[in-house]
Amino acid sequence: MTGYPAIIAAAFLVPLALVITYYDVRYRRIPNPFVLATFLTGLAVNALAGGAGGALESLGGCALAFALMFILHVFGAMGAGDVKLFAAIGSVLGAPLVVPTFFVVVLTGGALGFVTMLRAGAVRSTLHNTLMLIVGLLPGWKMPRLTVPADRRKTIPYGVAITFGSLISLLIFRP
Repeated sequence: MTGYPAIIAAAFLVPLALVITYYDVRYRRIPNPFVLATFLTGLAVNALAGGAGGALESLGGCALAFALMFILHVFGAMGAGDVKLFAAIGSVLGAPLVVPTFFVVVLTGGALGFVTMLRAGAVRSTLHNTLMLIVGLLPGWKMPRLTVPADRRKTIPYGVAITFGSLISLLIFRP
């Protein structure tokens, strides 16, 4: 994604990041109309810029982004709204940028998680859960399904990491 499509994508993702940050931090929800608008914008921008090939690249980005986040959702590490949001952002970025963006989002989420862990005073329980997840990856051990804490201060509003990580990725990896 280069030139005007990248500028349009960035111009769309900046206000989206602010709105998603507000909703995800305040309500721990990502409204579906924002996700749908993101998907449709990504599809339209890529189709206008690249014709049918651009539309296919957008749909491929959506599918790949959905698959990557769905794996995390299966293990209880990600909410359904986060999966849908990243899939919609995948349609904006296109398939070639989804995997690098995923890694930037994971790093951004890790930084956000570290701050959240310190702020909530949950260092010990977080390290214990992390150890249990690592042990669950070993052969013969069962992967634990972590429960969502009742105290929402101990959860990560991952929509923030997804939107800001996507912006960072667009700035870094845009040719």
